[in-house]
Amino acid sequence: MVQVSDKIAKDDGKLDSFLGIDIGSVTCKFVLMDLEGNLLTSVFLRNRGSPIKSAKAGMEGLRTKIEESGELQDYEIRCCGTTGSARYLTKAIVGGDLAKTEIIAHAVATQSLYPDVRTILEIGGQDSKIIILRDGIIVDFAMNSICAAGTGSFLDHQASRLGIPIEEFGSYAVKSKNPVSIAGRCTVFAESDMIHKQNAGYTKEDIIAGLCDSLV
Repeated sequence: MVQVSDKIAKDDGKLDSFLGIDIGSVTCKFVLMDLEGNLLTSVFLRNRGSPIKSAKAGMEGLRTKIEESGELQDYEIRCCGTTGSARYLTKAIVGGDLAKTEIIAHAVATQSLYPDVRTILEIGGQDSKIIILRDGIIVDFAMNSICAAGTGSFLDHQASRLGIPIEEFGSYAVKSKNPVSIAGRCTVFAESDMIHKQNAGYTKEDIIAGLCDSLV
């Protein structure tokens, strides 16, 4: 594997940049950053059902943005890191330099923005995680079992069923004045309970808040 220091050492007149790729079970994220950690550009898309297709679509999206921006053409991608459930396959596909678990990626990224963070909750498409940090070090973490309950994919499905973009799910939840109780231990029961609450006349805000509370 080419060492990071070797790749940055090139002197071709272009500025150094880093590429981060997260191929998850539901969504895929591609981020281009400079050496100071400033965001240069990014691509967000739904998983195409295949890590290979998703990686290809994301890289094509980045290429389009770079070609359309004269400023981005001044940068050269020196190193690439991958994370997510398909991190190892993605690393092989794009010729990445390193692959890290989501737990490490979340811890490092969150601490760069909030140095005093002690607890991180992550609701992924495939599982949910809680990460505990002390003095900048991961001291413990836990994940739910392989079940749709408590995962982002279920929340995404319910957002679609309610006709709400998943990006606005949180905004609806915080507007709730009287969150309802939703059976969250099983997605089958949760969805049935949500439909019952809808038919009973509860608002979307109260139902969504109750769902988020029950799953987390």
